[in-house]
Amino acid sequence: MMYKKNKRILIVEDDTHIAEGLKLNLCLQGYDVAIAKDGVSGLHIWKEWRPNLVVLDIMLPGIDGLSVLQNIRLEDERVPILIVSAKSEANDKIKGLSCGVDDYLSKPFNLEEFLLRVERLLVRASWISSEEKTIKATGGLQSAIYKIGDNTIDFEKSMAICRIGKVSLTEQEIKLLKLFITNRGKALSRRKILEIGWGYTGSITTRTVDNFVARFRKYFEDDSRKPKYFKSIRLVGYVFENDI
Repeated sequence: MMYKKNKRILIVEDDTHIAEGLKLNLCLQGYDVAIAKDGVSGLHIWKEWRPNLVVLDIMLPGIDGLSVLQNIRLEDERVPILIVSAKSEANDKIKGLSCGVDDYLSKPFNLEEFLLRVERLLVRASWISSEEKTIKATGGLQSAIYKIGDNTIDFEKSMAICRIGKVSLTEQEIKLLKLFITNRGKALSRRKILEIGWGYTGSITTRTVDNFVARFRKYFEDDSRKPKYFKSIRLVGYVFENDI
């Protein structure tokens, strides 16, 4: 089919036999395919290559698949992601869905079923893309606004109107704010924040997380020494709380 032309698929899978087998069959279907053998390289290839679909294992060396999934979702809510994993319990699938996966296929799986799921996800993504273009053309797309108390965040404009005035938010600030908001009420360890927010590398320290939280408190808290929204959890990390 014509829509397969130039469609890029990224496979993040540490089992070489499975990864190469999937690549071969996807290439035979007319797709361009790249393989990453761990979470860190998977995120790097995703950022550089911008595939049309990601096939993702959960149990990966370095960063686990769910952290990879959440990292991608902080920047891109539309790219279809298919988890293919030996973790087949209902709770595993629920975790994947709660993190933003589009489809979940348990190992071992039928190859024809896998190819049909890939095809269906790409078709659905093309429909969504067409709808968004129509909305933008007619001027119907609204800004993504989020309120933290009396503060306002405009994610589309990367801008916050807060207690210290108008603040232009950096790309990393936007990503971490989305991470906290999507995990509202949940305790996040510094390590987990590093994994999801940065695609953890050894060059990033836990102090980096503390510095960003200090910024958010400066922007959004009435009293940064007694935070209401970005709270510390001793020996763990942070939790974002916001009654909306």
